[in-house]
Amino acid sequence: MIKVSSSQFNYQYGGEIRFPYSIGCLVSYIQSKPDLAKNFKFEKSFVFRDKIDDYIKQCKDSDIFLGSCYAWNWEFTKLLVKEIKKINPGCLIILGGPQVPNHSEGFFDHHPFVDIIVHGEGEYIFEEILNAYLKDKNYSDIKGIETKDFRTPPQERINNLDDLPSAYLTNTIWQLVNQIDGVQWVAPWETNRGCPYACTFCDWGSATNTKMRKWSEQRMFKEIEWFADNKITYIDCCDANFGIYQDRDMKIAKKVKEVKLKKDYPLFFRPTWAKFSSDKIIPIAKQLQDVGLLRGVTLALQSLDDETLKIIKRENVKFEKFSELTKTFRDNKIPTYTEMIMGLPGETLESWKKGLEILLSDTKIGTIYIYHCALFPNAPMNEPTYVKFYKIKTIQSPMYLAHSSAQENEIQEFEDITINTSSYTFEELKEMYLFSWMTLTFHHLGILEQIANYYHQTKGIPYMRFYGSVLDFCRTKKSIFSEEYEKVIKYRDNGYAGKGWNHYDSKLGSINWPIEEATWLRFVSKKNELSNGIVTLLNYFEDVNDLKTDSEILKDLAKFQVFLLTTREDYEEFKSENFKFDWKSFFVNKTELIKTHKNFRYKNQILENDYLEWVVKTIWYGRMATRYKLSPERLEQGKFELSELITN
Repeated sequence: MIKVSSSQFNYQYGGEIRFPYSIGCLVSYIQSKPDLAKNFKFEKSFVFRDKIDDYIKQCKDSDIFLGSCYAWNWEFTKLLVKEIKKINPGCLIILGGPQVPNHSEGFFDHHPFVDIIVHGEGEYIFEEILNAYLKDKNYSDIKGIETKDFRTPPQERINNLDDLPSAYLTNTIWQLVNQIDGVQWVAPWETNRGCPYACTFCDWGSATNTKMRKWSEQRMFKEIEWFADNKITYIDCCDANFGIYQDRDMKIAKKVKEVKLKKDYPLFFRPTWAKFSSDKIIPIAKQLQDVGLLRGVTLALQSLDDETLKIIKRENVKFEKFSELTKTFRDNKIPTYTEMIMGLPGETLESWKKGLEILLSDTKIGTIYIYHCALFPNAPMNEPTYVKFYKIKTIQSPMYLAHSSAQENEIQEFEDITINTSSYTFEELKEMYLFSWMTLTFHHLGILEQIANYYHQTKGIPYMRFYGSVLDFCRTKKSIFSEEYEKVIKYRDNGYAGKGWNHYDSKLGSINWPIEEATWLRFVSKKNELSNGIVTLLNYFEDVNDLKTDSEILKDLAKFQVFLLTTREDYEEFKSENFKFDWKSFFVNKTELIKTHKNFRYKNQILENDYLEWVVKTIWYGRMATRYKLSPERLEQGKFELSELITN
């Protein structure tokens, strides 16, 4: 039989790693054609990144090798197939996936060890390649492929997805990987294919911008049962816009809930939510939330600058509607998060700061993520004419994969990130980075959130002005904050110098932490020092702005701010603290600040003896669910004994 080897490499996140789903789709489709499949033996697929020498040896007599290529495995896959070709020149090397470039000029000159690259959906193409391999090895009539000698027209889209057998229901996926003690397999899952949008920063719309195509509900329900029966803990729903089909996706969510209640699995369900989220998603999200499967719902923005949104062909929901949505989700106790992209063409330092200001002052968004602007090979933003028009300059940056596990002798993956466009300079981008770090660490993660809210509420001081002063404080005064600032400056400059964005701290385990999460963890591990640092910062801010706030208020405010943070020093079931002012009424009801004896308490969100488990549950798994801080409205309070209106 003809030996077929394959790879779909992934990074491990703790004990979790993804199934080689794309390879599974190809193999299950071929195995549905018995007359064709009987000629081929499909070996176990390679997914772990630490065994390249073993993989090379296993392929010394392979006839065909398939590589499923993504940004996070491109360099590893190319190195592997290069070495396979050296010891096995007759092996037919086929690469496909979203990282295979559509603009492929010079590709085969630089990668002579690759025989065929596949553009687009692979099932029909792979079938034709195998038929040609058996017949005469003439591939020139197969649509959707490219070799060093020719490129053929695109293959038609697969309109009836139910023609494709399930890699799960056929158990093909278990033919490709082993069940390994200590390894939890994550299941990538499609319920549809396609994306109706054409955002220029994304290769999803450009690759699939056609009529949306769906699998039958019956198949979806069977796969959900399969996940539970096989004790799959994590379903990663790969739809571009989960929730876009409200009725259908509600049925899917209900089925996931039903199966979870009946069989205890899955433990996590992570969809990519519809780009234009609305309150119609709330009932869908509630089904998942009811059984603990919901981490949060995306209310995507990318930018709040009109010119930038026009340039990237991204039309957000009207911001007034967005603000209403965040409140509606919050009222329904559904966590929300948004994503911003720093460095998009059209953005300026001022427009970026203005966008952050609006985000903090006019929304109730739960969680914020900010990403570099990366140019993907097949995204419209990477088109030569687009790059030239907007004067986009990039650096090749080692790829950053948040929360991935540290690996020795790792083969580095790369991505191109923007550092300069016609609308901003490199120095301005570096300043955007600092304001982004400030927004994420000090406001979103709560280190100074209520401090900033206090000045915004009492003095009308804009958030970006406040955090600009915090930056100045970090630059000029030694404190717990300046220590972290210096770490971040070094981290930022190394990143933009092309040295990568990985951040490990031996005290925080072998986890690649987002810098804002690592900063937060270091702050909350020093509760007393943090409290003192906040008081010092408040005195500085009062002085430079010629404010006259009573010192008793400032000390109580600093105490209240730290009280709301999830800190591991507090082991009791309920955290309780006495205050001299009614901070809950002040922040929640926007009342005047009342001087009164108050006791606030709340249930500790994370009780965990093991420190690293606490770290993971609080800020990694707990970020979308906001387990790292408490909102003032959730405080329980007793009766005050003495009241006095504070007017200064």
